[in-house]
Order: sequence, then C-alpha cells, then structure tokens
Amino acid sequence: MKKRLVILGSTGSIGTQALDIVRRMPDRFEIVGLAAHSNADLLARQANEFHVPCVSIGTEYLLPQVRAAAGNSRVLVGVEGMCELSGSPDADLVVVAVAGAIGIAPTHAALARGTDIALASKEVLVAAGEPTMRLAREQGAAILPIDSEHSAIFQCLQAAPPSGPSIERILLTASGGPFRTTPKSALADVTPEQALKHPTWNMGGLVTINSATLMNKALESIEAKWLFDVEMDDVEVVIHPQSIIHSMVRFNDGSTLAQMGLPDMRLPIQYALVYPERIDTGLPRMQTSDFRSLTFDAPDEEKFPSLGLAKHAVGAGGTMCAVMNAANEAAVGLFLERKIPYLDIIRLIERAMASHAPLAPTIPNILDADTWARGFVWEMYR
Repeated sequence: MKKRLVILGSTGSIGTQALDIVRRMPDRFEIVGLAAHSNADLLARQANEFHVPCVSIGTEYLLPQVRAAAGNSRVLVGVEGMCELSGSPDADLVVVAVAGAIGIAPTHAALARGTDIALASKEVLVAAGEPTMRLAREQGAAILPIDSEHSAIFQCLQAAPPSGPSIERILLTASGGPFRTTPKSALADVTPEQALKHPTWNMGGLVTINSATLMNKALESIEAKWLFDVEMDDVEVVIHPQSIIHSMVRFNDGSTLAQMGLPDMRLPIQYALVYPERIDTGLPRMQTSDFRSLTFDAPDEEKFPSLGLAKHAVGAGGTMCAVMNAANEAAVGLFLERKIPYLDIIRLIERAMASHAPLAPTIPNILDADTWARGFVWEMYR
C-alpha cells in the first residue's frame, strides 16, 4: 500500500523537495493533502499534478484563486485548514515544513490521532517541546526529523544499544553562515543582501538570516534537547564550513559516529519519508576525493550571542523559549524590511526575554507568549 502524505508548507524549500522525492518514487506515496501560505499558483499546480483531494491556503482572500485553478480539490484556509488536513484519518505521515509557531496546532492535531510526523519546523519543538513530546509519547506517534543536523543525529542513533541511547554528547555542526570570518566590528553595517548570501544552502529569508546570526543553531540545540532527551549542556555547536558532516554523536564508550553527505536536503527528507528503509532514488553521491580537508572550530559566542540566549531560555523554562523564538522572527522580519540594523535583531530578542516572566508551557500560554513577544518587538521598534 502507498504511504499517504500530507505536506504542510508544500510550496517552500522543504515542501518542493519532498515532492521531488515523491516524483522519484510514485509507487510508494500518495499525496492526500497540501498546504501553503500564499503561493496560490504553485499550490494549484501541485494539487493538479498529484491529484490531491484537499488543499489549504493561508489567507481567505486567496481562496477564489486556488478554487479556480485547482478545481478538483477541496480548498480549506488558515491554521484551521492545516489542522483538518493533518488530523485527517487518511494521513499516514504529516510533513510539517511551515515556518514559525503556526506549525504547533497542526502538529498536535496529527499527533492526537497517533499520526507520525516528519518535522522540519524548528519552532514546534523550540516553543512547545515539552507538550509536543509528551503528546507523541502518549499517542505512540513518531517524530522523524528532517533538518539535516537532527536527521544525522537520528541516523547515528540507529547504532545505539536496544536498551536505549547511551549519548555522552551531541555535536551539532554549523556552516558558520556568511559572517563566519567577518570581524564583529563590521557587523553593524550588514545589509539584508549580505546576510542572505548563505555559503552552502539555498533557503528562505528567515532561515537564512538565522544562519547568519547562528540563531539556527540556538534553535536546533533546543530542538535536539527535546528530540533526543538530553540536557542542553550535552549539546555542542561546532563550526564546520564544508557542511559535509551533518552532525555527530559521541557515546559513553568514547566512540563518535558521524553522518556525512552532500549538502542536499533531499537526502534527510527522503530518509524521514521512507524510514526505516534506505532506497536508491539517484540522489547525488559524495566523492571523498573531493573533500580532502574537513575542518572544525568552536563558535565565537561573543560574536554570536544567540547560542547563549538559547541556554538562558531553556534554563528559565516555561514559555521563555517561545518568547525567544517569536521575538527573533519579528526582529528578522523588521531587518529584512530594512527597518532595523542587523545587530538590533539580537538586541530586541534580549529585551523581550528580559521583560518576560515565564508561565507554564501549556499550549494557550505558549501561543499567548508568542503573540506577546511579537507585539513587544514591534512596539520597541516604534
């Protein structure tokens, strides 16, 4: 039987690459739902190509456009539409690849039915790690990571003993972004164009700026804590500019396992879709002769204070991680709109966190904290 997929964020980078994997294995998958934020044209083309029975678009004013272009598909709207798709009994696996805390509700809708998740959205576990992992355990649902770093860790852990992982340390690799060698004194004048020139990956605006500030590794550290049930002190960020080793795990016997491959997101996406199998779909191979030098270095936490903010947020507990994440998203948006300078991204996050008293990490509290943090950043800008 074909595995029935719902893909949330189907028109983004992860979503389009997931559909590329589906095209390579048409006998393995059936697309039963797609959701997009605002790219109505592409969503309609995807719906027609894969004969998708139901799709969802982010905003109501785009409903007529999607209905006209994807005539054979039922069209839903907004977060409610995504929740209906992900909570459908027709779904075997839900790919969550939407940016921001908007992914929490549809993730929980799927988990509540015991449906497995292929997770690319960092924010779901950053903002709501505790309730999300608890729900997954209660319902017996798997959360399969799509991020290349977490997929690498997950793959390394397949060699762990059946009694449970004996992790001593998780080593999260980072390219270092476009400012790895830029002096801190030069960052004050950084433009959006400069920050968007990632040396390795082709990603969306928020993710690319997060790589420039190393906020992506701050978020991934928190995500790793929840996914793999470790303490923050057991997660170490390592700068690896070649982006060939995607992450490593050191076990308590002293051995370290690493997962290597070309910087091609289709490989971790495919692994999540077909797990526990490994299938040859003709993806490019790494040639060891092309990478004679693999280098590693410690991050400069003075230049990249986001790593320290993540540790502080986890230590504060409750809704603090949700505030850090939401304040970052709001500040990055202001930077991309040229309303604040680059260094103000971190300054605004710090101010939001300093002004927040953490509450218990319930979903209502988390969503309220998310809304509060965005409003706080926008008000500080004004």
